[in-house]
Amino acid sequence: MHVPPKRFGAELRRARHERGMTLTRLASAVHYSKSQLSKIENGHQRPTAHLAQRCEVELDCPGRLIALLPDPPTPTSPAAAGPPSRRLVLTAGAATVLLAGGAPGGAAASAPGEQAGDGSLVDSARALLTHFRRMAQSCPPPTVLVPLAEQTRALVALAADSGSGARNGLLLVAARFAEFTGWMAQESGHDEAARRWTDHAARLAFDGGDHQLGHYGLVRRALMAYYRGHASETVALSAAAGDHRLAPRIRGLAAQQEAEGHALAGDHGASLRTLDRARDLLAAAEREEDPAPVGTSHLADPVTMFTGWCLYDLGRPAAAAEHLDAACAALPPQAHRNLARYGVRRALAHASAGEIDHACALARTALPSASAVASYTIGLDLRRLAGVLGRHREHSGVRALAPDLTAALTLSAAARTAPPLPKPA
Repeated sequence: MHVPPKRFGAELRRARHERGMTLTRLASAVHYSKSQLSKIENGHQRPTAHLAQRCEVELDCPGRLIALLPDPPTPTSPAAAGPPSRRLVLTAGAATVLLAGGAPGGAAASAPGEQAGDGSLVDSARALLTHFRRMAQSCPPPTVLVPLAEQTRALVALAADSGSGARNGLLLVAARFAEFTGWMAQESGHDEAARRWTDHAARLAFDGGDHQLGHYGLVRRALMAYYRGHASETVALSAAAGDHRLAPRIRGLAAQQEAEGHALAGDHGASLRTLDRARDLLAAAEREEDPAPVGTSHLADPVTMFTGWCLYDLGRPAAAAEHLDAACAALPPQAHRNLARYGVRRALAHASAGEIDHACALARTALPSASAVASYTIGLDLRRLAGVLGRHREHSGVRALAPDLTAALTLSAAARTAPPLPKPA
């Protein structure tokens, strides 16, 4: 759907008049200038999704403005935005049936098989993956992409030449390598490569007997959809990974991602209800023994962090800032990628709430990490931050921050110019 800016502007003006709110008062509430908001009402400037959410909150008209925004752009490669392959969906469905019946090969049966092979080789590969993850916390994604891809291929080749006992363990560690390769490809801005490697990781996990890790691929695909701005696809993929027969951690991570999809769509109630479900599931997962859980290992309270970002997407930046402040306080100093990502989001929330001095101070703290990791996805939030601060370009703190912010933006954009990643075998 493509809605002309004039139609959005006319509806915004109508909603404002119905609430008896002046343009000056609304502009002050959403921290836009009166002239900028006037341009949007008159159809001379395109609105952002965040502005639509902010105005809906202030004018108490949920869903009325967000529905008039144009659909997010379609990626240049159809495969990048396409649904999971038919083979992956069928395999995932069959695996879930096996889980329900407790058949051999389910999650409970995969661990013994993993230990039955060449334990020293599998342990060495796991240690190498841990090393790559530590490297990726403080260096640009292209630095680790090719080595990760080659290591995945080497492990798959070793599995093919191994006996039945060693095969599963090697395939499962190869799946972990492939999943991380997909994540680093996404961090480099290569959507199609990220999709291919994520699907490859899921197939390797299913082949190795770990159906939980196989379904985690759907959570990763949901995150890709979220970054493309596709709310319905984010929700659908997350829901597919939330089957009640799966482990609580997979379902909890899926619920977190589903909540972000609902927030992107402007559904406040569904987003917060899903976050409550995520918190319960992840609390249950904490009580289980899992030496190598999927998902981030640097967030002490991931649901609070996700809640903060959902509230931002829902047009409530002040509430978002409170949650992000609390969650960021628990980030370890070595987690540079998370310090950058959530530090920038924290600064963005405070800036959108009108706290420009504090936002600049937070951004200055986060920018060294953001420059070091040079992430394309963090760059998306950096551009949003630059857009918000750009409305206050005469502010002394904004002027002082501008050179460092521009440098970080340049480095994040450069990640996408790296050579294309080899395709999975």
